[in-house]
Amino acid sequence: MHDPLRDAPGAGSMPLHLVGESDIDAWIAARSPSESRWLRSQGFRAESHRVVSWPAADGCPAGAVLGLGRASAATLDSPWPTAGLFERLPDGDWELVTALGREAATHALTGFGLGAYRFDRFRKIEASRRPVTLAGIPGVDLGRVRKLLCADAWARDLINTPAGDLGPAELAGAARQLAGQHGASFREVVGDDLLKAGLPLVHGVGRAGIQPPRLLDLNWGAPGKPLVGLVGKGVCFDTGGLDLKPAAGMALMKKDMGGAAIALALADLIMGARLPVRLRVLIPAVENAIGPAAMRPGDVLRSRKGLSIEIGNTDAEGRLILADGLALADADEPDLLIDLATLTGAARVALGPELPALFCADDELGGRLLAAGRAAGDPMWQLPLWPGYDDELSSKVADLGNASATTFAGAILGGLFLQRFVSRGRNWVHLDLYAWNGKERPGRPVGAEAQTLRALFTWIESRYAGG
Repeated sequence: MHDPLRDAPGAGSMPLHLVGESDIDAWIAARSPSESRWLRSQGFRAESHRVVSWPAADGCPAGAVLGLGRASAATLDSPWPTAGLFERLPDGDWELVTALGREAATHALTGFGLGAYRFDRFRKIEASRRPVTLAGIPGVDLGRVRKLLCADAWARDLINTPAGDLGPAELAGAARQLAGQHGASFREVVGDDLLKAGLPLVHGVGRAGIQPPRLLDLNWGAPGKPLVGLVGKGVCFDTGGLDLKPAAGMALMKKDMGGAAIALALADLIMGARLPVRLRVLIPAVENAIGPAAMRPGDVLRSRKGLSIEIGNTDAEGRLILADGLALADADEPDLLIDLATLTGAARVALGPELPALFCADDELGGRLLAAGRAAGDPMWQLPLWPGYDDELSSKVADLGNASATTFAGAILGGLFLQRFVSRGRNWVHLDLYAWNGKERPGRPVGAEAQTLRALFTWIESRYAGG
């Protein structure tokens, strides 16, 4: 990843100011007469993401200001107000001269770094990296910011990579490489060995793919520490199976392994910070393909937990592979169990693409995670595991069905289905996310988004290390 942050200001660093609309008149009045005239001639009113620079006598930039809109520097609570800086500042080395508290300064540096992300793996001519840098700020843990940015970029790279270049085998290679970097153990169960290992749902969903399905299993940490389990949905491409998606519904399905990518990036952060935990990451990695071996509507599959499942819709495959992964993780009685998945369109209908849905049976635990998301500028919203809808998952021929006849409450039904495979439910968190930006915004180009990554790491760090 390109690192646009410098450890400290250099001799030629130029001053960068942050100002909000409510402070603009006083701020301009406090500038030198020439700077004030220049800013007024530009019509600068501290509009969000607008950058104005002013020249020195030699014509080179002498300084710049970023508008924060309705936000203010003193209360900066998200990285996004500064995410356009990398693209919009003139070339050169910059340093923030606006007084900022530690949290606001951390957001400012994080936003600048997020704005530097580019996915150019498949471009004939690699996009040139702009010679723009921003210096660290006293009191900010710049090493931690860099690690967050690297993990975020890695997750985005994985999600952005087309399925032809990132199938289950390549996803396994990424997990294996991560384990090697941190001295973790890694194994994978592949193809028909999934049946011998008691993972029939992973096998059933992925058996029609060109690459055989597999379960990726990464373990790290010393015995005696609290166990954190991460389960990520690794559907590397989702055709919908025999219940085939239309072309429009299939266009973004390379991102259906977004949960797996974010789980791996979170594991990278946890291991890199040497948090006092044991970590187990389980990634069921499959392609939901069409072929003679594909599961059919009406089939009944057994699960690791022993429950039989009638396949009402082959496009509701993510919950199936997660069910086996959760049952395997749950058997270890983890102190905390988190699954991440691009699971339902219903969550997007309810909350839109920018707000992941959080499900948790323990409201206190859920509240702490929501607070961590607000603190990290990485929000989510809690939806209920409403037991009144549980009978929608009933089946006349099996213990339960993977789909419901109703079109209502789809995200909740997905959570209720997964809850059947977790015995220690109060320690379990389910995140239904989109992992994608559908429109261009500063720091958030169209493409992958590592939703909940910063929030989860902030929360886990605080829970186990008092960070």
